[in-house]
Amino acid sequence: MADTIKVLLVDDHQVVRRGLRTFLEVQDDIEVVGEAADGAEGVERAEELKPDIVLMDVKMPGMDGIDALRRLRELDNPARVLIVTSFTEQRTVVPALRAGAAGYVYKDVDPPALAAAIRAVHAGHVLLHPDVARLLADGDRRPAEVRLTARERDVLAAIARGRANREIARLLGLSEKTVKTHVSAILTKLGVQDRTQAALYAVRTGMV
Repeated sequence: MADTIKVLLVDDHQVVRRGLRTFLEVQDDIEVVGEAADGAEGVERAEELKPDIVLMDVKMPGMDGIDALRRLRELDNPARVLIVTSFTEQRTVVPALRAGAAGYVYKDVDPPALAAAIRAVHAGHVLLHPDVARLLADGDRRPAEVRLTARERDVLAAIARGRANREIARLLGLSEKTVKTHVSAILTKLGVQDRTQAALYAVRTGMV
């Protein structure tokens, strides 16, 4: 299928990878293209296989998931990373999201919910387990103080839904140059470096 979502599994536990593969391989629109047992191998396989989505654990021997995320960003690898882990502490969650994770779910997630999460992240959305969203909201009150204009809020909501600048321009009746200006202003006001972190702000504040 031309629209099949290609997935790479990165987890140091073979039984976890096997379980994920067994479930995902019965999905008509998802194809597991490879596996890796640590972050370094995951980066190597991601560069080789060019998956759409990487399911990544956080704590692994050698290069962990967060360092692997950072390395993928350095390499400009286009794969979107969905963290699948059992670690729920803020000291684990926040660095993963700042490193570029597009989503964060727990390993006890129901299989259908995991498939839905993969599809959502592939569509450009930021997806967080409700507990993770609450953890971020409880641990960071600064975003509530940020004042955005009505138009900036519209643009930010569109970013959080995975829209590119060209799509946002069409939806809001703006020029693409104007949208870029709004995006720059939003990033500056929020004190974040990229669109993923801006989208996380929108999720934390209930905008989307």
